Amino acid sequence: MHLQYSIDEVEPYINWLYFFHTWGFESRFAAIANIHGCDACRAMWLASFPEASRGKAAEAMQLHKEAQRQLRALAADGCHTHAVVQIHECYSNGDDIVLNNAVLCFLRQQRPPYLCLADYVRPMAADAAPDHIGLFATCADADIEQRYAGEDDYRHLLCQTLADRLAEATAELLHLQVRKQIWGYAPDEHLSIAELHAEHFQGIRPAVGYPSLPDQSINFDLDRILDFASIGITLTQSGAMRPHAAVSGLMLSHPEARYFSIGPIGDDQLNDYARRRHMDLDKLRPFLNL
Repeated sequence: MHLQYSIDEVEPYINWLYFFHTWGFESRFAAIANIHGCDACRAMWLASFPEASRGKAAEAMQLHKEAQRQLRALAADGCHTHAVVQIHECYSNGDDIVLNNAVLCFLRQQRPPYLCLADYVRPMAADAAPDHIGLFATCADADIEQRYAGEDDYRHLLCQTLADRLAEATAELLHLQVRKQIWGYAPDEHLSIAELHAEHFQGIRPAVGYPSLPDQSINFDLDRILDFASIGITLTQSGAMRPHAAVSGLMLSHPEARYFSIGPIGDDQLNDYARRRHMDLDKLRPFLNL
């Protein structure tokens, strides 16, 4: 399934905490995104900070105002974000998840509680229905992150950071639609944006390159299944996505699923993983930053 979103549809799902973090602001300054835009409310917010912090708070206020202005310009220019998602029947086999046309291999923690993403999918059993898994990718229009390149360094960086947030916000909105409609395993979910950002929903959405899914070569497997090019994403030799403002990963519905970090792995697991991935160790190591 391919979906296209307007900037106005996606903007409410932006997590401004990470936007401000990219710009070097402490999390307390990201609260400006939750303040009513009238002068009185903004003045009260600014006054709530100790005098020594008000200069930084004023910078955050101005940055948010300029980001909002840039988002309105992107919307007026007809910019979009894009998503591709598929729901597949599957089952787990050890540390692998087996689909009808592919096998996805994962790493397991080598320290307690020894978690692996495959733990959140049912093993194959003759008397049980198959489980399901969601595979997805999202991105913002490629030209967004290229705007003002070579012309205005500040506005170029602003567009780059907004493009990243828009791609992540698209994944958030897509995951909501998957849970409630496309897959429909949580049709009665009613969460605020803050609750979504706090991950109060059922299941998880691990992204490629993140701590529970650190092997960036998984992108090649997802590309073969989803056809990233259908929404404008290409892969480099290292498995990185272009445009940079893109997200790919899995959607797991298990009610006990949670995020975790794989952490260090030993040579025994590395060799077993390379065998399951059908990859030479020397080719696999760079994808794991080993």
